[in-house]
Amino acid sequence: MNIVIGSRGSQLALWQANWVKDQLKAAGHEVAIEIIRTSGDKLQSYLPSEPLPESLAQIVAEAGTKGLFIKEIEEALLAGEVDLAVHSLKDLPTTLPAGLILAAVPLREDARDVFISADRNPFEQLPAGALVGTSSPRRQAQLKRLRPDLNLIAIRGNLTTRLRKLEEGDCVALVLAAAGLHRLGLRDRITGYFSFDQICPAVGQGALAIETRDDDAGLGRAVAPLDDPPTHLAVRAERALLRGLGGGCQVPIAAYANMEDLQMHLQGVVASLDGSRLLRAAATGSQGDPEGLGETVAIKLLEQGAEDILRVTQF
Repeated sequence: MNIVIGSRGSQLALWQANWVKDQLKAAGHEVAIEIIRTSGDKLQSYLPSEPLPESLAQIVAEAGTKGLFIKEIEEALLAGEVDLAVHSLKDLPTTLPAGLILAAVPLREDARDVFISADRNPFEQLPAGALVGTSSPRRQAQLKRLRPDLNLIAIRGNLTTRLRKLEEGDCVALVLAAAGLHRLGLRDRITGYFSFDQICPAVGQGALAIETRDDDAGLGRAVAPLDDPPTHLAVRAERALLRGLGGGCQVPIAAYANMEDLQMHLQGVVASLDGSRLLRAAATGSQGDPEGLGETVAIKLLEQGAEDILRVTQF
């Protein structure tokens, strides 16, 4: 089978696409990668203080930033210009466009967030007022809960760009996902790992999404061996929680699910942007009903007042 993969052009995105390409080629398929520039890539070229062009600002206003890194790729997939798409699963909205399915979710990388310090000092030893770079509201909220004395600043750009900004002195430390650093062979840059209790990760963090058209049965069979059922079940629970809260990557919602003795454990977090309120809930349930588990934890968070936090943090 001849297969064209749609992917962003960043170093990490291409690592992910090439990993899928290698798996499919090993199974006897002919595979090529088509690089597609997304609205999210265009957004990253602007400084946080710069006004966005009207066309891009309108997209952000209508859809938020969730989905900006996949919009054009999904359009190419629906148009038949590519056969499948490879995404970081945390970029994938909980509701897919009609005609597309999440066909496979490979084995998950480390889902934790990590701390990278320019001087290799641990997180706990950062001086008060230190500039720490992260553009994620989820990370910002939980970091403020841990260290309200730090000065958090938005750092835009792909992984390589953010590391360069750290080296150039734009900040003294970064908080990033472990998965990207692991995949690019940059483990030695990591100063320390945050536990899931310290910083709960984004929904789907560390996992890849392989998206196809729902009417392409042949391609579905081709990618099926790449699917890791425990990972797929876990992210289904996390995505159900996010869907139950009605949130996206613009609001501080976090979730992580894992298997324990054939049972699935799911924890979720909703926090205010300033870290002054942080709600946490968890539940354990059957791996046969990941969506039900996600809905259960979402309800627990709503009962604690999550809706009030989400109402004032959506922007």
